[in-house]
Amino acid sequence: MIPGLPRSGWLRAATLLYVVAFFIFLFLPLAVVAVFAFNDAPYPAPPWRGFTLDWFLGNDSAGRVGLFHDAELLGSIWTSFVVALWVAALSVLVGTANALLIERARFRGKGALSMLMLTPLVIPGVILGISILAFASRVADLCSDLFGVEADILRPGLPLVVLGQFSYLAAIATLTIGARLKRFDRDLEDAALNLGASRAATLWHITLPYLGPALIGSAAIAFLMSFEDFNTTLMLVGSDTPLTIMMYGRMREGATPVLNAVSLFLMVASAALALLLMRRSRRADAA
Repeated sequence: MIPGLPRSGWLRAATLLYVVAFFIFLFLPLAVVAVFAFNDAPYPAPPWRGFTLDWFLGNDSAGRVGLFHDAELLGSIWTSFVVALWVAALSVLVGTANALLIERARFRGKGALSMLMLTPLVIPGVILGISILAFASRVADLCSDLFGVEADILRPGLPLVVLGQFSYLAAIATLTIGARLKRFDRDLEDAALNLGASRAATLWHITLPYLGPALIGSAAIAFLMSFEDFNTTLMLVGSDTPLTIMMYGRMREGATPVLNAVSLFLMVASAALALLLMRRSRRADAA
C-alpha cells in the first residue's frame, strides 16, 4: 500500500494491535525478569513477596549471597567479557580484510570464496563447536606424538572458545562492513592517491573513517553475540567458565533470583553499551 493513501479504521486498529502485541511479546519476559530480581522470595518467579536488594547486595543473616558478593558469578562475567573483547577485535579485523578482498580484488573463484566465508552462519552452533573441538584436539595430539610439544592452546579452554565464536562472527562482520564498503565512492581514494598520499595513508585517513560506523556496529554485534553464546561455547569450554555456562549450571542446580539479578544487570549494561555505540556511530556519520 502507498503510505500516503488514507487507510480504513479497521486497518489502522489492526496495525496498532499488531505493534502492541509484538512489543508485549518482546519485552514482557524481560520486564518479569527485571521485576522479580527484587522479589523477597527464594525463587525467581511469582508470587510477589515484597521488595529487597538481597539478590544484588546479599544478606548474611538470611543466608543470601547477592550478585556483587558472588565471586563465581563475577568471575564468569569477567571471563565472558574478556572472551567477547577478543572475539570482537578479531572479527572486526578479519571482517574488514574480508570485505576489502571481496569488494576490491578480482580473482578466480571469488564467488565460491564468498560463499565459503558465509558457511559458518548456516551450521548449528553445536555442530560447529564439536567440529572445532575434534579438529583442534586431533592437531594437538599430532603435535604431542610427532614433536613432543603440548599444544594446550588447542585443548578445551578460552582460546578455543574465542576461535569457535570468531569462526561465525567474522562472517557477520564481513557482511556488515562489506555492505558499507559497497557505497563508498572510490573517487575519494583516487583523489588522495593523485595528491601524493600512500595507499596505507589513504586507507587510514579516507577508507577506514568512512567505514567507522560499520566497524563500530560490527564490534558491538560481535561483542554482544559472543557474550550470550551458549551452544558453541559449551562444546569448547575448559576450566574457566563463561557466564552462559555458569548460569546453565546454576539453573540445573536450582534457580534463585540471583540469576534474575544477573539478567537485569546485563540488560542494563547492554542497553548502555548500545546507546553509547549508537551515539558514537552518529558522530562518525556526521563527521
